[in-house]
Amino acid sequence: MYNDLFSIGGITLHGYGLMIGIGIVSAYLTSEYRAKKLGLDPDHLFPLLIWGAGFGLVSAKLLYYLTILNDIIKDPGLLLSLSGGFVVYGGIIGGIAAGYVYCRVKKISFFHYLDLVVPSIALAQGFGRIGCLLAGCCYGTQFHGPLSITFNSSRFAPNGIPLFPSQIVSSAFDFLNFFVLCTLAGKNKNPGRISAFYLIFYSIGRFIIEFYRGDLVRGSVGSLSTSQFISMFVALAGFLLFWKTTKKAEKEPRSLS
Repeated sequence: MYNDLFSIGGITLHGYGLMIGIGIVSAYLTSEYRAKKLGLDPDHLFPLLIWGAGFGLVSAKLLYYLTILNDIIKDPGLLLSLSGGFVVYGGIIGGIAAGYVYCRVKKISFFHYLDLVVPSIALAQGFGRIGCLLAGCCYGTQFHGPLSITFNSSRFAPNGIPLFPSQIVSSAFDFLNFFVLCTLAGKNKNPGRISAFYLIFYSIGRFIIEFYRGDLVRGSVGSLSTSQFISMFVALAGFLLFWKTTKKAEKEPRSLS
């Protein structure tokens, strides 16, 4: 695949950056549209985007540093490399934490707004994985099936070797996750439940796709990749949140028909 799309006056447009940009814009627009339908104030979305994206990028980078901590100890100069190396889970955790702080400061419902934006987060991730495909990062294991892909000029993936299309599968799952969450959100009356579904669906999907990832440089915990290890706790958090929202709904008085 080709990450350098074209250059104008010495400035090169990279496919990865373009897809990240499209993902962020799409996430904002879909959240704004759904906010109006749900009766939520869309004016909070732009600050949430700025704080969530900002802290998400920082935490994604910090988590990446943790996965290569041994290499950093040997060569502290790796800390100065800011162009690559991000862990998605770090971005999710940092973004949600920033959103929580913002909602607390503004005295607005955290779970109402988290339920609003998590489908759009899945949408942005789908575009992000297309960016990974263009750049050649997050590549799959060697694979000789009919859907294999072969890179010829990638800086990250091994070139000339058929690989499992992990980026395409991940992107398709993220887009599917977006549509499923939006559908469930239309029928949901319990704040926090859509967020729980997002955590459960994403963590299970990520745990499975990790078996087919070939970029093992991301680190491991025992026999599991770092992302698989984190996925177990994220899934647990999702199930606990789902249980909590269900118990809360059972305690609320039902209206008489």
